[in-house]
Amino acid sequence: MIVNDSGLGGTLANEWRKAIPEKRDRLQSRVLVWVVGSSVLLFSLFLLVAAIATRHYRSELMALKALGVSLTFAGIVWALRAATPMAAVYGGSICFIVTVGTGRTNESLLRSGLAPLFLLFLLTFIASRAGRARKAALGLAENKRGRNAAQVLANLGMAGLIVVAAFLDFIDWAGRGVGLISFSAGVMPVLLLAALCEATADTVSSEIGAAFGGRPFLLTTFRRVEPGTDGAVSLLGTVAGIVAAALISGVGMWATHMERRESEIALAGGLAGLIFDSVLGATAERRGWLGNDLVNFSSTVFAVAVALLLAR
Repeated sequence: MIVNDSGLGGTLANEWRKAIPEKRDRLQSRVLVWVVGSSVLLFSLFLLVAAIATRHYRSELMALKALGVSLTFAGIVWALRAATPMAAVYGGSICFIVTVGTGRTNESLLRSGLAPLFLLFLLTFIASRAGRARKAALGLAENKRGRNAAQVLANLGMAGLIVVAAFLDFIDWAGRGVGLISFSAGVMPVLLLAALCEATADTVSSEIGAAFGGRPFLLTTFRRVEPGTDGAVSLLGTVAGIVAAALISGVGMWATHMERRESEIALAGGLAGLIFDSVLGATAERRGWLGNDLVNFSSTVFAVAVALLLAR
C-alpha cells in the first residue's frame, strides 16, 4: 500500500528542501512546460480551426461548446486559486483537447473525457484543502496561488498528448466514428483514462497521506521517514488514492462508452503508475536526478504504457 507524499513540494520560508539542486529542478520544469505546454496550446488551436474549417454544423457546434466549457473551467480553477493563471490556461487547453478528441457530435459533452476530467479536479481540489493546517505546519501545503504550470502539465499533459497521438493516426481511423477524431478499437480512450487515473491517485494519495496518514515509510526500504520525504508512503493515503482512481475509472467508463474490462485496464495502468511514482521518488528523486514534476509526468507515461500493454 503506497502513497507518494512527495508530490506537494512545499517549502518553509524560502528554504530549499528538495534533494535535487534548485537550478536543475527549475530547468526540468521549464523544459516540461516548453515541450508539453507548447504542444497542447498549438494542438488545441489547431483543433478549433480544423473544426470550423470543416463547415460541418455539428462539428463546429461541438468545438465551440467545448471551447466555452473549457474557458469557463479555466476561469473557475483560477478564481478558486487552485492554479496560477498560466496553469489554468494549460488546463483549459487540455480540457478542450480531451473533450473534442473523445466526444461525439451527436451527444452531450459530458459523454466524453470531460466528465472524468471534471471529477479529477473536484477530487484533487477537495484533497488539497483537507487538513491544510497540518500540511502548512509541516511545510507541505500547496502554494496559496495554486498549482503552477509545470505541476498541471506534469499531471495532465500526458492526457492531452494521448489525443495528439490519436490525431497522428487519424487517416487510418477516419470514418470509424462520429466524432471529430476517432479512436482505433477504443484503445486511446483507455490510455487517456489510465493517465487520468494515475494523476488523480497520485495527487489524492499525496494530499490525504500528508494530512492524515501519520508518519510514512519508504517503499524501497520500509523504514519510517518524515512526512514529505521523496517516495514516502502511507496506508491511508494509498487507500484514498485507489478509491479516487476507481471513481475516475467508473465515470470514464460511462462517459466514453467503454466496456468494463477496458475501464479495469485503465485503472490497473493508473495504479501501476502510482506505484512507479513512489519507486521513482524513493530512488531517482531522492538522489537528486529528477524533480517532482518530471517524476509525476513520467508516472503518467508509465501508466499509459502499462495500460497499452494490457490492452494488447
